[in-house]
Formats: sequence, C-alpha cells, structure tokens
Amino acid sequence: MTSRFSVIKVRSPETAPTRRLLVLLLAAISLGAASAASTAFAQQTTGAPGAPDATTTIDGRYLPPPPQPFQGEIKLNAAQSTPAWPARVVPPKGAPNILLIMTDDVGFAAPSTFGGVIPTPTLDAIADAGLRYTNFHSTSLCSPTRAALITGRNHHSVGFGVVSEAATGFPGYDSFIGKGSATIGRILRENGYRTAWYGKDHNTPTWTASQAGPFDQWPTGMGFEHFYGFVGGDASQWEPNLFNDTTAIYPYIGQQGKWNLTTAMADDAIHWLHQLNDIDKTLPFFLYYVPGGTHAPHHPTPEWVDKITDMHLFDKGWNALRDQIFANQKKLGVIPQDARLTPWPDDLMKKWDTLGDDEKKLFIRQANVYAAFLAYTDHEIGRVIQAVKDTGKYDDTLIIYISGDNGASAEGSPNGTPSEVLQFNGIELTAAEQMKFYDAWGSQFAYNHFAVPWAWAFDTPFKWTKQVPSFFGGTRQGMAISWPGHIKDAGGLRTQFHHVIDIVPTLLEATGIPAPVTVDGIAQKPIEGVSMAYSFDKTKADAPSAHKTQYFEMLGVQGLYDDGWMLSAVPLRAPWELLGKAVLDPASAYKFELYDVRHDWTQYSDVSSANPQKVREMTDLMFGEFAKYQVLPLDASVATRMATPRPSLNGGRQMFTYSGEPVAGLPRGTGPDLLNTSYTITAEIDVPQTGAEGMIVTRGGRFGGYGLYLLKGKPVFTWNLLDLKRVKWAAPDALPAGKHTLVYDFKYDGLGFATLAFNNVSGLGRGGVGTLSVDGKIVATQTMERTVPLTLPWDETFDIGSDTATPVDDQDYQIPFAFTGKINRLTIAVEPPVLTDDDRKKLQAASRAAGDAN
Repeated sequence: MTSRFSVIKVRSPETAPTRRLLVLLLAAISLGAASAASTAFAQQTTGAPGAPDATTTIDGRYLPPPPQPFQGEIKLNAAQSTPAWPARVVPPKGAPNILLIMTDDVGFAAPSTFGGVIPTPTLDAIADAGLRYTNFHSTSLCSPTRAALITGRNHHSVGFGVVSEAATGFPGYDSFIGKGSATIGRILRENGYRTAWYGKDHNTPTWTASQAGPFDQWPTGMGFEHFYGFVGGDASQWEPNLFNDTTAIYPYIGQQGKWNLTTAMADDAIHWLHQLNDIDKTLPFFLYYVPGGTHAPHHPTPEWVDKITDMHLFDKGWNALRDQIFANQKKLGVIPQDARLTPWPDDLMKKWDTLGDDEKKLFIRQANVYAAFLAYTDHEIGRVIQAVKDTGKYDDTLIIYISGDNGASAEGSPNGTPSEVLQFNGIELTAAEQMKFYDAWGSQFAYNHFAVPWAWAFDTPFKWTKQVPSFFGGTRQGMAISWPGHIKDAGGLRTQFHHVIDIVPTLLEATGIPAPVTVDGIAQKPIEGVSMAYSFDKTKADAPSAHKTQYFEMLGVQGLYDDGWMLSAVPLRAPWELLGKAVLDPASAYKFELYDVRHDWTQYSDVSSANPQKVREMTDLMFGEFAKYQVLPLDASVATRMATPRPSLNGGRQMFTYSGEPVAGLPRGTGPDLLNTSYTITAEIDVPQTGAEGMIVTRGGRFGGYGLYLLKGKPVFTWNLLDLKRVKWAAPDALPAGKHTLVYDFKYDGLGFATLAFNNVSGLGRGGVGTLSVDGKIVATQTMERTVPLTLPWDETFDIGSDTATPVDDQDYQIPFAFTGKINRLTIAVEPPVLTDDDRKKLQAASRAAGDAN
C-alpha cells in the first residue's frame, strides 16, 4: 500500500516564491517532519474564500492553527464592505471516521476470534471483514497501555510507568501525560474531527479526579469533546461512579439491578453518533470506546449469565480448556502449526482433577460469569458498530478493535474472590467461604473476580498473566482492523510484531494528518511508535515488521524484544501476591531467559545458556532503552508504592471542616483518609419537629466503608469491614427536635502506613476503640479487633448529606438516603500514629531482615 504522504519534487528555485517554498520545505525536513510537509503543502479548500460554506484543511504541524486571515474588505460603511468567514477546518480528503475500541483485562485466548470458547461475534465480524493481528502487544497493565495507546509514546515517556494510584515522584511514574505529548484526540479535534471518549478513564491522576479539577488531565482536557464513563481502574457496572463530561451522574438510582453501564454507555454512544449525523452528515468522528468489560467486577446481566451457563463451556475445567483452546488456535491459524503449549505451572496452582466438588462448582460459576461479561460487552460493542452502519458511514470508517489492555487478570487470588477489595487488602477466602456468595456472583451484591488458573487458561498458549511484561501471557493482545475499500484481504492474518504505541502513527497515516511539531506553543515529543498501515496491503502480508525493538517494564519486571528475540525477566512475585515483599534491587535481582520467538512463538524454550553473548547484548540494549524512555529508577514494590505520599487536595491536613452543604461523589483521595489512624467526627445538626433521618457523612459502601447517619431518628455509626463484618454503634433513643452534637471518636492501636516502608504490613489494619456520643453523653462504646488495612473500594465516594453508589449497610437504608434535618457544621480530625524510638528500632530491624531475605 502506498503512503498517503506523497513525495514533493522541487525544481530549481527560479523565483522568489519558489525559493520561499524551498526554504520552508527544508525547514520542515530539519524538524524531522518531511512526511508532514507534504500534507502542509497539499491543503485543500472548498467553496469561495470567505464564503459561509468554505472549508479548509490545515497545516497540522502547529496546533492550534493560527487565525485565518480575513478574506473580505472593510470600508467606512458596511454597505460598501465585503464580509468573509473563516473556513471550517476539515480533515484531508479521504480521511476516514475512526472507531477505536479496546476492552479490559482480556487474555489473548478468551475471545472466539483467537481460538477461545467465549463467543465474540462482533470481534469475529471485524476480523472477517478485515485483518486479525496475532502479534500485537500491550504494556501488561491497564492505564500504562491506555496512555501509550492515545499518545503513540511509550508509557514511561508519558508518566504512566504504573497506574496513577501507585504514582511516584519520578518523570516516568508521575501519571501526568505532559503537554509535550498531545493525545490523538487533541490532534484529530484540531484537524476537524468531532471526538468522544466512552468508558474507562484511567489516565487522570488520582489527585485531580474530583469535581474541583483541574480538568486538563480529564478526557475533556485531552482533546475529547464528550466523555461518558468512569474515572479510575474499575467500577461497578451496576452502580458506577459515573461522569457525563465532568459532572457526576447517578442514572441507576431507582433501577438497581436493572440498569447496567455496559448497555447504558452503548446507548449514549449510539445517541452521540446519530445526533452528530443528524446535525451534519459530513462531520467526521473519532470515537474512543473503552468499556469496563472485562475488568473486575465481572458484572453481566442475568440473561447473559444464563446464556453462557447453558453452553457448558467450562465444565471440564481449566486444564482441558487450555487444550481445547490450543487446538482451536491451530485450526484458525492464529498460532503457527509448530507452536508448543507452555507447561502448566504445577508449583503455582492446582490442576482441575485435584479439586473437590464444591470447588469445581464455584470455579465454574466464576468462569461462566466472566464469559457472560465478555460476550455481553462484545454484543454492546456490536450495537455501536451497527449505529455506524445505520448512519451510512460504515464504508468510510476505520475500525480498530483491540481485545484487552493487558493479559487476563490474576488479581483475584488462587481461589478467586467475591470482592476484589478483599484481595487488595491482603484477605483471601477459601472456596468454602466463598460459597455463600455463589448466587450473588455477578450481581450488584458482589465485586467478583475469578480464580488465577482461569487467567492462565485465558492466556493460552503463553505463560503468565496481567502485570507480567516479560512473557506474552501478560502482553499479547488479539486485535482486528477493518476499513472497507482500503483493506481488501478480508479475513487475512498479520503476524508482524507491533505494540500499542503503533496505533497513533497508523491513524495519522490513514488520515493524512501529520504529527504536530508544537501544540499550544509547546514542542512535542516525537511519536515513538511506527505505522502499521503497510500491513493493510495484501501484497505485504508477510513483510518484515516495521517495529524492530521494544522494551517492556512493569513493577520492576523487565523485558526486551529485538528483531525476533525476546529477553525475559522471570517474575519474583506472582501477580496475585499483591502484598509480597518488595525486591530491593530490581536492577540486578532477576534471572533472565532468552527466546528466539522467530521460531518459538510461545516462549517455550529458554536458549539463554547457549547464547550468553546475545543475553549481554540485549541486556545492554534494554538498559539503554530504559534510560532513553524515562524507565529509571526501577521499582519492584507494590503495596509500598500504593502508600507512597503523592499530591493530594488533603495536603497533609489533619483537620477537615465542612459547612454542612450537601457534598456528593468526591472520589478516593479527596476526603479525609481514616485508615490506620485515630480520628474524631463531629456533626452539629438540627432536627425538625417532624424528626429526621438520613446520611450525615459516609465514605465507601457495600464492599467497605463507614457512615454516620440517623436511622428512624437514632444516631448510628457503622463500619463495614469489607463486606465480611459490620460493626455498629447506635444510640438507644431517637433525637428530639432541636440542635444536637454527634461525635464519633476512634482511638487506633497501630503504627499506620510507616511500616510499609519496611515491607512489613503487621502494623496495618490494627484495632481500636470507638465511642459514639450525643450532646456530650456517651451512648455506645465498643472495640474493633481489626480495621481495614489498605484501601476502601476505589469506585466509591465521600458524601455529606446523602449517600451515592451503594449503602454501607443494605439492611439499614437504600441510597440516596438524603438527610432530612440540617447539618450546620461537620468536622473530621485525624490523629496519625506517632512512631516512638522503640518503634523505629523495630522497623529498622525488619528492614535489615528483609534485605537479608532478598
């Protein structure tokens, strides 16, 4: 396929205008923008200059473009003057509409399109109409992949070496997409596209994710004119923390268990497409569609669970499933016929035939619900694609459908979990303990995640899972691309090595739009990916990959692909061991294996011992790439990074004062943090003559959190300990009319987050004594033996005067449970533990012991 960028031939400069053109062209080439220059000089206009219907393309190297010169004439009087309008900016002629789709936490082997047993007919249809890509890669973790996808730069280059919740104060890890790395949304918007982002936004720093902003790192600040979705790593599909642009919305209230975000976002996207088309059929669109499926919690509708359950896809277990998928993959041709199935890791997880009947029953339920979520998500994506067809724009639309932002997730513990929040607090339940959640699995009453062996099976034929960047189980993503009239090899396979950073340059080549040199006057980092557009050409189906070298790094684990060779660090911490000890020296701690993936598709045979020189060469090259792309310093910690101080609107405050005006939907990191600390909540309220009830203040909900409220007029304070236990303090009598002061005071018996710095979590989640007082009189006192150690649900919020998302106790109330009295003043004072000299000595000893162990 020939490039959309044509070659410009310049004759001998015989005239001044020609000389000026030559100077401009040479300047463009000196900026590394030779291909962009052809676009700049191939600007197209329609209509008479200054006419209301005139359009123009722009020199997209400098965004936003300078104001267009006035084309009319101004005299003393309007009657003698000639008006003129700036031409409307449109993309280059022939530029397609773009639908960029990516699902979440989907392993290579999950969808039917790449040999899986889970039906994904929409992905199948795109692949059948276009191309299947079988050697396409992610970063192995969600928001790093997403940052790379929308910028065309490596994840560390744009500050997303890790998720924002674990950001640190180094350039590669601060979770800021810098102004020098404009997103594809911004580029396309400036060039005349209408842009929208649907679904997951995990690229907004946690400390800017509240209604206070700033919003420059939200989708609407990164070039997307409309955003409908959630901010953060995951969300309940039944009761999400949902935004319309930057406004929190709660459309599920009154429809709990019936309304589901997976359908609702498809509905909104369909409305957006039809509305745009009705307003002006010529307006080109860029729709970035990234649903929450299939990240935990796995929340399909019951109808989809029944459909999948009736298919009996998983009754024979995960080992038989791997064999079945492997055979399917060879039959489809998505892996080579000589590919070998990597061995089952007997040292890490059980084989199916060793399980008891109840274990099998639970695990089959987990897989059925997950599969239902994937099939449901694919179906709703199909509705969006049908809307493109209904508007008559399908033939002019480039569709890229990436199956997963990383490999299948192993973050659910070896037995799975009814609540992912448990796993991230270091709490694992046995299969027997989980059976009481069996019927709730997939509903709004579970925040469920499947067992690790399912993740391994859904990454067939590869090793490892999400979080592991050095093995293809963590990074290999199935992808399909269709573009009617341009991709003519329907159903073709492409095996060239590519990476998510290659999507932006592919879109730029397909549209004929150059990568900008400056945006808002700020010089742009070079695009680090390479275009895949050459692979659209059937005659180049077997062409060598244009992407020769790619580093990998995540949570300290390292890898390097270089022209058919893969250098792979062997993980020291399994992805499900979230609270494992940190690796103190990740630059030297790992054993490296070497694979010749030209002949070993699955990384089956380690050839490092036979190629020591190649290992040295690739190791040197890898660290060179690390230095080039802001990967250093390496950090293999998980829990400690989660607890690292980072910017916050709390700003180290210990006293929070609120006026009593209703506050709703403040995300994690905005309100006071009451974990691992002593604290006092004081509420000054008015009770009307008719009495009062409702929420005064809460953070969290059904899967963990606290709330101070009046229930039938009686003050109650409830701690929901991760849906395992609820501890209550309740006054015996309803409050009479008038002013009252309620105080909940908690004295914590622990050292707080400081212990995390020494790889010792024993000081977290300790107990304490809580006391509830009304008007200066103690009405309830009790001891909590344990508290929540690390995190409350990340999609829940801090609210005053009502409760959003889910209740801390479904038996007491339902949302929004607005307070019917008046809150005059609310204060929350925190008193973090103070380390004594003896404490410090113990922690230093723990640190030395950890160092010896590593």
